[in-house]
Amino acid sequence: MDASAHRWFSQRTSRAADWPLARLLEAKAATTVSVVLPALNEAATVGRIVQRILPLPVVDEVVVMDSGSTDATIDVATAAGARVVRREDVLADLPPRPGKGEVLWRSLAATSGDVICFVDSDLRDFSPSFVTGLLGPLLTDPGVAFVKATYDRALRTGEVELPTGGGRVTELVARPLLALHWPALGGFVQPLGGEYAARRSLLEQLPFPCGYGVEFGLLVDTYTRVGLDAMAQVDLSRRKHRNSDLHKLGQMAVEILQVAQARLGRPVPPPVELTQFVRDGSGYRLLTTDMTEHERPPIVTMAGYPNRR
Repeated sequence: MDASAHRWFSQRTSRAADWPLARLLEAKAATTVSVVLPALNEAATVGRIVQRILPLPVVDEVVVMDSGSTDATIDVATAAGARVVRREDVLADLPPRPGKGEVLWRSLAATSGDVICFVDSDLRDFSPSFVTGLLGPLLTDPGVAFVKATYDRALRTGEVELPTGGGRVTELVARPLLALHWPALGGFVQPLGGEYAARRSLLEQLPFPCGYGVEFGLLVDTYTRVGLDAMAQVDLSRRKHRNSDLHKLGQMAVEILQVAQARLGRPVPPPVELTQFVRDGSGYRLLTTDMTEHERPPIVTMAGYPNRR
């Protein structure tokens, strides 16, 4: 591991148990906190997550950002007590793009917190410590601007569930990219994890890749903008969610590679098409997908954004 990454790992890695609620409430003062759950067809899990976050006195608002769900996600989240915002209803003059990063970007205009905590809405073993753990370094140390979660990621294959092995794109794509081009970030255990928190003042200044590459882009851009010492990670123990198949993982990998190329000053000209193969009888069927990764500019540059807050 790079020497700076090793030093950072030792100094800036904590556990969720290190941040009891009483300590956070004492440190919170006038700081406001928004929790954002990006959601696309997550009716089976989003309600329970909302119900476990709402009682936390350290949280000021819980917002589910819907990305075009066709199931009962909106109804379930609303019934659980969240404020649900459709992506089309924020910055409505801009036609929405598909992708997780798009709704995270728009969530900045739909929330009011000084600190924003992102939590994926497909988690099957969610604990309130996910939120309190992520908030700990931010509320107690003004020098910290960005906190990433780390955890073991389960891998489910049929009826068999392994306790680790779920972070396949992390280990095969993201971590090698960091080792080659941003070795100081090598101490982040889960660079692609969907649970992280940051100060609004930082997030407003960053571009947001619209798709799956958003976590990689935010990690690298935060490092570039504020440096390693303003970043931290918290061990949340384990995380269970819906695992993707290999075709989906390949598509995710292409999006991340494009985000990395852009940060290296070597963007890939569109369109970016990924061809994959499916066995069809005695031959193959070709699947070609446009995987061009678009980005939104820092939201603070958007006309009217301060008025929308």
